[in-house]
Amino acid sequence: MAGTIITVNNNGSLRVEGDFEIRDKDGNLYDLGGRTLVSICRCGLSQNKPFCDGSHKGHFEHEAKAFALPPKKTP
Repeated sequence: MAGTIITVNNNGSLRVEGDFEIRDKDGNLYDLGGRTLVSICRCGLSQNKPFCDGSHKGHFEHEAKAFALPPKKTP
């Protein structure tokens, strides 16, 4: 089992659980207050970015279905 699991939720956030850290663009750690589960905003409407605050409800549609990425490009 992986140390970190990311679940893409239908019509909503990315659920991140397990052993992880989240950094800003400058490499500074967010203080997660000991949490081992957070939800990351995908819709851009959250007032608490990068974390989800539920603002997406009724404003963001995406059915989360897994698929295979195309092969990696080789130089």
